[in-house]
Amino acid sequence: MPTISVPLQEDLAEFVRTQVKRGYAHTMAEVVRRAIRRLAEEEAIAAVLASEQQVREGKVLRGDLRRLMKVLP
Repeated sequence: MPTISVPLQEDLAEFVRTQVKRGYAHTMAEVVRRAIRRLAEEEAIAAVLASEQQVREGKVLRGDLRRLMKVLP
């Protein structure tokens, strides 16, 4: 597993330490991994919601995918 070193402002570092003390995670690294996973989930949800909005607005391609790929740049 790769290791990434990220400097944190003191208030964020304290927040991470507090999460460990409260039992949210066993280590500071676990707190950060959970935060990154949550961010990734939020990004995925935002992408789905944006796609749903595009469908509602009629901004979708319809038809044979192979034909559409020949037409699109």
